[in-house]
Amino acid sequence: MLLRFVRKAATASATMTAEDAATARAAGWTDEALYDAVTVVALFRFFNTWCDSHGVRAMPPAEHALSGKRIASEGYLPR
Repeated sequence: MLLRFVRKAATASATMTAEDAATARAAGWTDEALYDAVTVVALFRFFNTWCDSHGVRAMPPAEHALSGKRIASEGYLPR
């Protein structure tokens, strides 16, 4: 049920109704879970729109590996 709720939030958010939330709640999802789910959808839609609009592309696997090694040895913060 949560996946249906999230799919609608991601693809047709303007049509979301109180009934959608009530159905998800009836399936056992809490308001906190629904809040978190919508927040994740909204953030990813924002990030994807921003990246697509600015031409940001995914790093190749080799660059991810190098970045992972750097973070593992040096941490996230610059020294």
